[in-house]
Amino acid sequence: STDALRERDLEKRAEAVLSNADRMVDDSHGQMEWCKFLKPRDIVNGNSKLNLAFVANLFNICPGLEKLSEEEMGEIDWLFDSEGSREARAFTLWLNSLGIDPYVNSLFEDLRDGLVILRAMDAIEPGSVDWKKVKQKRANNFDKIANCSIAVDIGLAPKPFKFSLVGVQGADINAGNKTLTLALIWQLMRHHVLTILKSCSADGKPVSEKEMIAWANATVSGAGKKSTMRNFSDPSLKTGVFFIDLLSAIRPKAVQYEHVKSGQTDAEAIDNAKYAISVARKLGAVIFLLPEDIVEVQKKMILTFVGSVMSVALRK
Repeated sequence: STDALRERDLEKRAEAVLSNADRMVDDSHGQMEWCKFLKPRDIVNGNSKLNLAFVANLFNICPGLEKLSEEEMGEIDWLFDSEGSREARAFTLWLNSLGIDPYVNSLFEDLRDGLVILRAMDAIEPGSVDWKKVKQKRANNFDKIANCSIAVDIGLAPKPFKFSLVGVQGADINAGNKTLTLALIWQLMRHHVLTILKSCSADGKPVSEKEMIAWANATVSGAGKKSTMRNFSDPSLKTGVFFIDLLSAIRPKAVQYEHVKSGQTDAEAIDNAKYAISVARKLGAVIFLLPEDIVEVQKKMILTFVGSVMSVALRK
């Protein structure tokens, strides 16, 4: 309805906008969800982050774009299909967030010359790569394998990474071996998260996974909440409640508990996970996981989520 355009009262007009949005449904993308979290006064007051999320949700439902062809969908299906593809998607987003060239579109294809991995390593740990040994221009396949081997060797070295890369060789990365490529990139991403936490800590010392868990529990408990986590694989995390309590403990006004559900059903758990992710982003956390990663308690993705939230809290 266009009646909202004739409404002079700004708050009533905003209320009509949200009412219209609540009725919007798309067969492939579902219903507008952000109208549940946005209030008329948020629009009127110009809350930039909430309004941006609302417009993004609106674009996702009604982008006004032609549907992709089957061939085009086939080129990007790997980003969204299965658990392994979701992990690859998260790693792709993370690599691109580092601002390195070239831009990564396909994780397993675009890493085959070793250059993206080496540039990521050097971005995370400046000086870790001896660029005189790296073939960056007009590289043939032997050069690309050599670049990948250099990346593996740097990862295995005692400093600065000390990765566990049993059975991983440069030729595997060059061949686009998904399992072994994911193993290397995951450890690089984890190292990056822990490096950020180290830089934010008061004493500048490395932060372990146990310390991250202890910090999260202490933060939630200190805010008077009862939820806890034993580890990053704790089944109770699937409800999303602990993460919402953690975010509330960091910034109480960021969470509106009328939107939080028990999380005992899959639908409720997904809603809580979406809400936790949206609040975390509102606080400034860089988030790469999907709601499904929380509901399925994907350990690696849970670690990156807690790490990102912790870095925001430590910067306060």
